[in-house]
Amino acid sequence: MEKKMLLIYNPVSGKAQIKTYLAEIIAVFTLKGYQVTVHPTSQAKDGYNYILTNAANFDVVSVCGGDGMLNECLNALMLLDENKRPPIAFLPSGSTNDFASTVGIPLDVRNAAKMVVEGKPFFCDAGKFNENYFAYVAAFGAFTSVAYDTAQEFKNVFGHLAYILEGIRQLPTIKAHHMKITFDSNVIEGDFILGMVTNSLQIGGMKNTIGTAISLNDGLFEVLLVKKPPNALALQSMLTELVAPNLSINNDEIIKFKASEILFESENEIPWTLDGEFGGNVNSVTIKNIHRAFAVMV
Repeated sequence: MEKKMLLIYNPVSGKAQIKTYLAEIIAVFTLKGYQVTVHPTSQAKDGYNYILTNAANFDVVSVCGGDGMLNECLNALMLLDENKRPPIAFLPSGSTNDFASTVGIPLDVRNAAKMVVEGKPFFCDAGKFNENYFAYVAAFGAFTSVAYDTAQEFKNVFGHLAYILEGIRQLPTIKAHHMKITFDSNVIEGDFILGMVTNSLQIGGMKNTIGTAISLNDGLFEVLLVKKPPNALALQSMLTELVAPNLSINNDEIIKFKASEILFESENEIPWTLDGEFGGNVNSVTIKNIHRAFAVMV
């Protein structure tokens, strides 16, 4: 019996190479018995709206784009009944591709397409951020706006280097946010320059920033909080640790723990990012782990 696949793609994601390989990708799917419906996105939320309206009619939703495109897809799918939520076939064509690297999806979209048709569904936890969702990271503070502050044209030309250069440019503007953080009857309060709630082995192109003992469907998030350093020397030491291949927590300014639900509260509204995209300005957010919420073909 022929299976139905919805293929959503962002034509300007990454270095905009998807258009070159589109026919080849569709051929891979067709030869494996999929009837493919193709929808290129043309503006923000286009993919979200199309998936929300049509995804329940397909056996698989294939998403070609960056982590932001994956986030759009997930937010739409999470509004569907769990029994009508098709698995995601993710073809990474972004500049950083944190999620694909974590679950072992090839970063060449043609190889990813071949893997999808030979693969099977793997169920991952999702994050709920108040009323929105994220696939692998919710973050605030230093450098977390880099993904959406970096111009798409710059990312297309320079790829991951574009993020690094933008991060360096933002160094002088680092500021702390006073927050109260509650989890599992524990309360942490202080001035933080960075916070990340993650379910990934890679964040911002850097592997193992949170650690290596990570399961994507254990019902728990890995949380990293970085306090305001007392001086410039401490800031340099902290940054060195954060970009190290394996984060070793031997710095008093760095806090790490696991939790399934975390409440963040602050006096002022703070901008957050969800999967590298702007997630809104909030002064109170509850982040919950939705256990085994969605399936991805691996």
